[in-house]
Amino acid sequence: MDRVQSATPQQSAAPRAADRPATSAGGTGPDVGPGGRRAAAQRLQMRQDLATAAMDLFASQGYEETTVDQIAAAAGVARRTFFRYFRSKEEAIFPDHDDTLVRVADLLASAEPEEHPLDVVCRGIKEVLRMYASTPGVSVARYQLIRQVPALREREIAVVARYERLFTRYLLGRFDTGEDIPSGWQRGGEDDSMLAEVSAAAVVAAHNHVLRRWLRAGGRGDVEAQLDHSFEVIRRTFWASSAPGARRRGSLVAPGASGTPGEVLAESALSASPGGEVLITVARTDAPLDVVVDSIRAALSGSERA
Repeated sequence: MDRVQSATPQQSAAPRAADRPATSAGGTGPDVGPGGRRAAAQRLQMRQDLATAAMDLFASQGYEETTVDQIAAAAGVARRTFFRYFRSKEEAIFPDHDDTLVRVADLLASAEPEEHPLDVVCRGIKEVLRMYASTPGVSVARYQLIRQVPALREREIAVVARYERLFTRYLLGRFDTGEDIPSGWQRGGEDDSMLAEVSAAAVVAAHNHVLRRWLRAGGRGDVEAQLDHSFEVIRRTFWASSAPGARRRGSLVAPGASGTPGEVLAESALSASPGGEVLITVARTDAPLDVVVDSIRAALSGSERA
């Protein structure tokens, strides 16, 4: 068996996101000195070396035929050293996810309360996408290998589930907090928890769809732009209206604003002020758009003066 059933603290793999360590296995924190940073960098390098050795052996001789001893020997270390970094040989195919989970958890925890929670989750899943996009060749090779090995597909599903649970907990926490939350972020009753779970699942599913399409294309194309487009589809589907004054990162979102600029303008005009008066205009269908806009602007100005 190439899987250890239990491990001592010294033998455990990199910390899980649920453990919420102060720093990731390869990261640095405010209290980490030069020696700590050097050790973290060496640990990260060893994880990468073991993962590369595992990938090469899996591709050349097959997953089932490859043992932990062979992986360790190819990386130039002992078997027990392997188990200091990974619990099993299939875990070695996913060396970056522990660090990425911690990084995403930190992003969620440090998000500003004014930012729409769905936008925060979208920023979080983009960190995962960037992890894959940083090494296109490795990511494509890993994808091809995973498609051939059922055990690796199962491991990938388990990894994806960890991100989804992280996002669901964050969204549920935003609804359950004791702070005042604008009503535009909530539907009321049990719909809130349902919306949190469905939104988290939708964001993860969109990421997986875009990522797989990019990997099948050999890692070519602007994958972040494709993911941003999928986010807009999710916003329009599940979160048709944002909170009054809710901030999308870098800008203010008018109440009801989502999607393209034209949609934002139209929706914010309808919901800008519940107590405001309604303006009705009549225009010929063949009138130039700028003339129609000027007439509306003039009518609004006259209403304000009145």
